[in-house]
Amino acid sequence: MSALTLELLRALVAEARLAPSVHNIQPTRWHLAPDGRLDLVDDTMVRAPVADPTGHDVRLSHGAALEGMSLALNRRGLDVAEIAISERPLSQQHASVCTLTIGEAGATDPLLASVPRRMSWRGSFTPSVDDDNALDRITAARDDAVCFRDHCAITEIAGWADQAELYFLRDDRHRRELLQWMRLSPSHPRYAYDGLNREALAMTAVEATGAGVVLGGLFRAFDRLGLAASLVSDRAKTASAAGILLFCRPQGEDPLITGRHFYRVWLEIDRAGFAACPISALADHADFNARLKKLGKIGDDLRLVNVFRVGRPSSPQAPRHFRLPVVQLIV
Repeated sequence: MSALTLELLRALVAEARLAPSVHNIQPTRWHLAPDGRLDLVDDTMVRAPVADPTGHDVRLSHGAALEGMSLALNRRGLDVAEIAISERPLSQQHASVCTLTIGEAGATDPLLASVPRRMSWRGSFTPSVDDDNALDRITAARDDAVCFRDHCAITEIAGWADQAELYFLRDDRHRRELLQWMRLSPSHPRYAYDGLNREALAMTAVEATGAGVVLGGLFRAFDRLGLAASLVSDRAKTASAAGILLFCRPQGEDPLITGRHFYRVWLEIDRAGFAACPISALADHADFNARLKKLGKIGDDLRLVNVFRVGRPSSPQAPRHFRLPVVQLIV
């Protein structure tokens, strides 16, 4: 076993925190035990109870953070030698999810270079002559990914995505919770730390202000007038994608494991030269989930976990990551 120092842990957490989480709520904390083992810790006060009533997505987020820690260790010649599920309270606010024993690494992980580049791209895409070959490389590297490249299928799915999103936005509780995690102005005290800010959402200042109005108290009025659907539509952006990728995992799999694979498939997308944006509403909506599984000929033994629109960004930007300070993530 290789013991960790606090200084090394800070460097590891700084990288592991780049993993994705639902609404970027970042529920994962880390605790260094006296014996050098590492606890992955759940901050029980960080939740999105309307969007994630069962806590599935929080546990999936912990899984992505676990994979982020594994990658950070690998970069430093270390590895997760053993994972012990150890769900136990550490305090009123914190509970251990699992305990990691750290050892020496084997081969260098091929996805390391993608860690600092990966981000959600919520803008539109531009076509490239190599799109099909690059998409093939993603599905060849994974046995849990199905990709639609046919333009007619992508366009149809883009319409489904808008319908699914509108379905959830019509739930007042869902909409209020989403707004609570949106940081639509740089003056928001948590703009640079968590949630979904206007840069992450690829919005201009005017668009962000408009989003606050549309998703706020006037939503029902806009919806009655038949305007809400067009105002929140992402159909054009989704239809511009080179592909729609379905991420599927075995039924009954621990979301902690699913989250590790979720992060890795997103890194595979980056490694193939693409950017991606999850369309979670399609997976969360039972009817559209079933339609996509049928369209992708996905068996009942697999669960459709999430859906990505994938393509080359129309206006590439240097990745920016809005994350909590390291000091707040070590308990």
